[in-house]
Amino acid sequence: MKLHELLKTKIRSKKRLGRGLGSGKGKTGGRGTKGQKARGKIPATFIGGLPLYKKLPLKRGKGNQNSALAHKIINLSQLNIFKAKTEVDTAKLLEAKIITEKEAKNGVKVLNNGELDIILSVKLAVSAAARKKIEDAGGKVIDV
Repeated sequence: MKLHELLKTKIRSKKRLGRGLGSGKGKTGGRGTKGQKARGKIPATFIGGLPLYKKLPLKRGKGNQNSALAHKIINLSQLNIFKAKTEVDTAKLLEAKIITEKEAKNGVKVLNNGELDIILSVKLAVSAAARKKIEDAGGKVIDV
C-alpha cells in the first residue's frame, strides 16, 4: 500500500461565514453591505416589488389560446405535385410529406394561393375561391 493509494477520509468542510474579522469571512460574511439580500432569506425568483406573474397581462382576452391547434393551411400551388385525376385527402398529403401527422389530426384547409394546373378530386376543407379554381381547372371538390 502506498500513500497515493489510500482512500480519502477527509472531506472539506463548508466555508464558515461570519465568525469574526480574523477568519477572512467575518463581518458581512460575503453578502456585501446592507439591503434585503444581505439580511434575510428571499426566494431566488424575487425581482422586487410585484411578483412577476402579476406584472404579466392576464390571459383573458389576449388572443386565442388554442391557436396552436388551428388547422394547417395548404396553398393550391402545393397540390400540383400530384398526378392528374388523383383524389387528394389527408392520407395523400401525409404520403407526399406536405403535412405532418399532428397537422393531419388538427385538420387541413386549402386556400386560393397559386394556380392549379391539373385535374384533381379534392377531399379536404376548401375556401370558396379555391373551390372555384379547382372546378375551373376541371376537378371537383368532395365535401368532408
